[in-house]
Amino acid sequence: MKITIVLGAFFPVPPTMGGGVEKVWFALAPQFAKRGHDVVLISRKMGDLPKEEIIDGVKHLRVDGFDTPRSLIWLKFLDLIYSFRVKSILPRADVVVTNTFWLPVVLRDAKCGKVYVQVARYPKGQMRLYNKAARLQAPSHAVARAIAAEAPRLAPKVAVVPNPTADPAIGAPPPAIADREKIILFVGRVHPEKGVHLLVEAFVRGTRGALKDWKLMIVGPTETKLGGGGAGYLSALQRSAAECKDRVIFAGSIFDPNELAKAFRSARVFVYPSLAERGESFGLAPLEAMTHGCAAVVSSLECFGDFIRDKETGFVFDHRSEHPAESLRQKVESIVADEALLIRVAEAGHRKSAEYSPERVADLFIADFSSLV
Repeated sequence: MKITIVLGAFFPVPPTMGGGVEKVWFALAPQFAKRGHDVVLISRKMGDLPKEEIIDGVKHLRVDGFDTPRSLIWLKFLDLIYSFRVKSILPRADVVVTNTFWLPVVLRDAKCGKVYVQVARYPKGQMRLYNKAARLQAPSHAVARAIAAEAPRLAPKVAVVPNPTADPAIGAPPPAIADREKIILFVGRVHPEKGVHLLVEAFVRGTRGALKDWKLMIVGPTETKLGGGGAGYLSALQRSAAECKDRVIFAGSIFDPNELAKAFRSARVFVYPSLAERGESFGLAPLEAMTHGCAAVVSSLECFGDFIRDKETGFVFDHRSEHPAESLRQKVESIVADEALLIRVAEAGHRKSAEYSPERVADLFIADFSSLV
C-alpha cells in the first residue's frame, strides 16, 4: 500500500519543537514501512532540515510552514496556504492521512488516495466540511461521539483508532515507585486550558500538609508560538508558587526523548489537570506517563476514559466542581497517603499502556486503511 501522511504547518518532523500529533506519526510511519508499505510523510520545512530525506524507511518531504499565530482566524488562513503548497507535491497514493484543517477540503485528485482525516482536536463545527473524506478517524470514543453529533450523516465514516504511546527512550523497565523521588510532574503546554494554575494552587496548599516533603516539576513550553500561554501566564504561575520557593520547578521545554523519559521516571505522580472541554481529544501525555510507570491523575474529561479508570489504571478528580483546585489537592493528598494504592495503580497503568504500543496501533491503522482501499 502507498501511504501519504500530511502533518500541519506549524511544527517540524522529527518533533524537535514538540507537538503531540507530530510525535504520533513520527512513531507510526516507520511501523508502516517495516510492514512493507511505501510511506511518504510531509511536514513543515524549518531550519536545517532538508526538503527531502529518508528516515527509518520513510520518505520525508518538507514544505515551508509558519510559526503558530495568536489569531485563530489567521491560523486557519496560514493552514490554507500550507495546504495548497502540500497539494502541489502530493504523490500518487492509496491513502492520504492528514490532520490539517483545509487539505481534506481542497484535495480533489483521487490519484492522491482516499482522504483519511485524523480528528486530532475536538470538533468545533468543521466536520461538515469533510463530506468527501473516506474516513474520519477519532483517537477516542469521546471524539467519535462528538463527530457523530456534529455531522450525523457522516457517522458511518467514523472509526476510533487510538494514539500510540511513544516507545520508552530507556529500554529498561521503569523503576519502582518507592525508588523515585517525591515528585509530582506535569508535561504539556503551559497554557490555561491545561489547568496548570490549578495544579500550582493545589500543590502550594498541599505543602502546608501532606505534600510538605514533595516537589512539583512543570515541563513544557510557555511561548505562544509553541502553544503556551505566554510570558504573562508564566509570571502568574511563578507568583502563585512564590510561597514554595525552589519546590516548584519550571523546567521549560524538554524535547529530547531520553531526557523526557528521565523526567517521567524520576516522578511518582503525574498530574494532567486539563480544562479543555472542547479541546482535549485523547491525552497522550498521561499515557506516556503510564508507560514510564507514573501514577497518572487526570481531570474528568471524557477522552481520558478510554484508558484511565479511577483507582484502577489511574486517578480522576472533578475539575467541574465549585473549587477545582481544592478537589485536585484532596485527590493528590489521598493518593500520596496510601502508598500501596499508589503502587498498585501505577503498575496497572503501566500494563494498560502496553495496549497502545506503536506496533499494536500501527496494525489497527493498516487494517482500517485496507478496509478503504
